[in-house]
Amino acid sequence: MIDIDGLSKSFGARTLWSDVTFSINRGEMLALVGPSGSGKSTLLNCLGLLDAPSAGAIRHEGKDITRFDQRGARRFRRDVLGYLFQNYALIDNATVAANLDVAVRPRRSFRRDSGLTIAQALDRVGLAGREKERVHQLSGGEQQRVALARLMVKEPALVLADEPTGALDHANTTMVVDILRRMSDAGCAIVIATHNDYVRDRCDAIRAMEEDPSRSRSGPLRNPHPQ
Repeated sequence: MIDIDGLSKSFGARTLWSDVTFSINRGEMLALVGPSGSGKSTLLNCLGLLDAPSAGAIRHEGKDITRFDQRGARRFRRDVLGYLFQNYALIDNATVAANLDVAVRPRRSFRRDSGLTIAQALDRVGLAGREKERVHQLSGGEQQRVALARLMVKEPALVLADEPTGALDHANTTMVVDILRRMSDAGCAIVIATHNDYVRDRCDAIRAMEEDPSRSRSGPLRNPHPQ
């Protein structure tokens, strides 16, 4: 689904990573692991067209998305991508329903409305009947459940998750990974930047990002026993 070919990223004289080459398949969960500062989040930002690589290409179904203009990038983020961040990226003063409706409206604009309803998605993350509550009234774990429900109603083809369990306890971490696994089993490609060994071990493949680009692996290692 996504082919990353010879990707490099530099900031002035510092090269964060270079010659990064690997593919992400439909229905696959890929863990990006490595020390802080190794460029995991920057790679996710390049995949999401929030940042530009210094060299190389990112191809989605054969098209180099790094060459998209602003309109093409917005369309790609709308039609293909879903995000899951450690800080949840929700509208604090809005209701739970309003936060999910942001994802439902673009879905309706480019394909038939055949996905989950807001009520169905909230039921699946254990928040049935909470539509009218304000996000700032929810706990951190509940806010991450709202963010997951937002992904579910959008039905993206590619999910980029940046430390999505970093502030969660084990029970909520398990819930997040279980839902991502179900999305993956339905055909979604998922890339997770994580320091969490449990999250890493639940993924199908692992790519190690090293601080020294000369030691960075060129492709992901298959996880022989994803849980």
